Amino acid sequence: MTARKSNLKNPIYHDDDAARAHLEALLWPYGPVCPRCGVTGDRITKLQGQSTRPGVHKCKDCRKPFTVTVGTVMERSKVSLSSWVLAAHFMASSKKGMSAKQLQRLMGCTYETAWFLFHRLREAARPSDPGPLGGPGRTVEADETYMGGKEGNKHANKRAKDRALAADRKEAVLTLVERGGFARSFHVASVTAKTLRNEIVTNVHRSSHLMTDGAAYYVTTGREFAAHSSVDHVSGEYVRGEAHSNTAEGYFAILKRGVYGTFHHVSPAHLHRYLAEFDFRYSYREAMGVDDDMRAAELLRGAKGKRLYYRQPGQAAHA
Repeated sequence: MTARKSNLKNPIYHDDDAARAHLEALLWPYGPVCPRCGVTGDRITKLQGQSTRPGVHKCKDCRKPFTVTVGTVMERSKVSLSSWVLAAHFMASSKKGMSAKQLQRLMGCTYETAWFLFHRLREAARPSDPGPLGGPGRTVEADETYMGGKEGNKHANKRAKDRALAADRKEAVLTLVERGGFARSFHVASVTAKTLRNEIVTNVHRSSHLMTDGAAYYVTTGREFAAHSSVDHVSGEYVRGEAHSNTAEGYFAILKRGVYGTFHHVSPAHLHRYLAEFDFRYSYREAMGVDDDMRAAELLRGAKGKRLYYRQPGQAAHA
């Protein structure tokens, strides 16, 4: 499939009515669905009138009004629907990501609005109900990396005194990549056999062929899969037939160019959200036959069922 260039003159990026119709087509492909009780069809009435805002429907069973944004990351947002659709397009079409400052300049909004939009869309990029990667006859690569600035680039009085301390200041990331398929990354507390095994066996089908480097912490975990191959980077071996972890290394190259070149700094508290963003773009890449418009549409579909709260319902307020 040949990727086509997006048309930013499309009304969905500038007109709220067109954006609403676009969202309804994506989130309600078979017609309006009540987000509270799941009722569809003739049990849903569209409310119309001068005193009713556009896009409101009412469920005849639970008697509650709703719009297409209820139950999504867009619920109760004061940002226009066309801005949501446009921000999704920018995030989906930027291979190495786009900063909130850049979105602010492009959309003419405040930095706070741009930051709000991108963080909500990163939540939409997270898989809602992910199944295991791989399967019979499939290969999954596992590799780890560290995110953080280089010690040599820091001021002399802020540099770590030894390599062990320098590693402690970085954030560890484990990535699982199915060859010809999806990527899934995790911010892990440390790189040990125990922490890595937990993520690998939870997210990779046991019938898969696991590919790793020669690190000792993969040896025991590899025995739990149909096959396990590794290459010894220490001795200079990077490819041996089909055995390599170059697919995962390629993912890391895109991730690090995005973090270092676009975002410059990512706090540990939000690292998992940025990983979800890069996983999403990699999983729905052009090599998989997905163009920018299709990727943006998939991102907006992911907003469904992910209502975000400042404080979860029932959670006690801090004194």
